[in-house]
Amino acid sequence: MQMRKIPVTIVTGFLGSGKTTLLRHILQHAGGLRVAVIVNEFGELGIDGEILRGCGIGCDENGNETQGQLYELANGCLCCTVQEEFFPVMEKLLERRDDIDHVLIETSGLALPKPLVQAFNWPSIRNAFTVDAVVTVVDGPAAASGQFAENPQAVDAQRRADPNLDHESPLHELFEDQLSAADLVILNKTDLLDEAGQDALIAELREELPPQVKIVRAQHGKLDLHTLLGLEAASEESIHLRHDHHGSADDADHHHDEFDSVVVSGAAASRETVIEALQQLVDAHTIYRVKGFAALPGAPMRLVIQGVGRRFDSYFDRRWNAQESAAQPLASRFVLIGADLDGATLQAAFDTALANLQTAGAK
Repeated sequence: MQMRKIPVTIVTGFLGSGKTTLLRHILQHAGGLRVAVIVNEFGELGIDGEILRGCGIGCDENGNETQGQLYELANGCLCCTVQEEFFPVMEKLLERRDDIDHVLIETSGLALPKPLVQAFNWPSIRNAFTVDAVVTVVDGPAAASGQFAENPQAVDAQRRADPNLDHESPLHELFEDQLSAADLVILNKTDLLDEAGQDALIAELREELPPQVKIVRAQHGKLDLHTLLGLEAASEESIHLRHDHHGSADDADHHHDEFDSVVVSGAAASRETVIEALQQLVDAHTIYRVKGFAALPGAPMRLVIQGVGRRFDSYFDRRWNAQESAAQPLASRFVLIGADLDGATLQAAFDTALANLQTAGAK
């Protein structure tokens, strides 16, 4: 008797689109569904893994990681490390197949989804897993601003004014590749767009997509799980028919050298000052994405801060655990992802911004 294949949902999308928020929503509303999670990040800090652990996923009651539940692949994008890390992880999941109902893979915002889907055609994986769907999350306000328009001349003025678009060609191609691999597109952050803006954007996205690919609207990634899971697309069987800009899975050049990732740290006097300091860095440098944690004076909980451009979100996700609290002072650390970034320069600028803001606040 042939054993069932474990369905896998691959969540892809550009930097800051809301992939991790979507995963948190799925995991918090799993309703007994036994889900294994693979997190792939670009950067030195395991931010996304930490955010997921903040909602109790992959940890026991003492906050220790439970082996086999949360796999964080921080060594580059999945399509580049697939032979070194992805295959062994899938083998480990296969050993525990009786404990798993579904697998979620969150790719890096810089990853190309097609090579990852193609990896599910490897015999040892194909016999045990199937890609239930590739879900592409789109940042509604960012896309509506024209950052990924088909005709760059039509939004040339906006592009020149936005430092996030200095490398528009590879970013635009990456966005198109993420759409072309999609079985479901989530238009996220619709609370930041009026209905006319949403309709216009959906019409633009529809031109990039096959007719069978649905586009659903969401705020903060909140969707019914029946919309997200159980699509039974078997994407690995048709992925070779999808157009992409970057060649086959064996093509090692994915333009990753267009992006840098650095880490900055500092003492956060308040939520407002640390966000303003990060905004000053974004204004002065080509930074696409900010993600990290802040330790506020007297606050027993960890503050998650995420930013795209000058738009920042923040929320408290969990209490600092005993090991973290033993460090004095508690560390506030952030990953900055962008182009032509220098760690020492950004750290010095962050220190200066924090000091100036704290001095101004003390007056």
